[in-house]
Amino acid sequence: MNWDQIQGNWKEWKGKAQSKWGELTDDELDQAAGEREKIEGLIQQKYGKTKEEAKKEVDAFMAS
Repeated sequence: MNWDQIQGNWKEWKGKAQSKWGELTDDELDQAAGEREKIEGLIQQKYGKTKEEAKKEVDAFMAS
């Protein structure tokens, strides 16, 4: 799965993202609208991750 597919079906994937990163609110995920960089930034802020750690988490999310 590539990010374009996730972005195109974001409404479906949003629930999966919220299950994985429970601290992200519906509003935050709606504002991110499937944009990878915004989601990585939210993960960094909410979970205190580095940019590289957030990127790896998003990569793992894509692979699942």
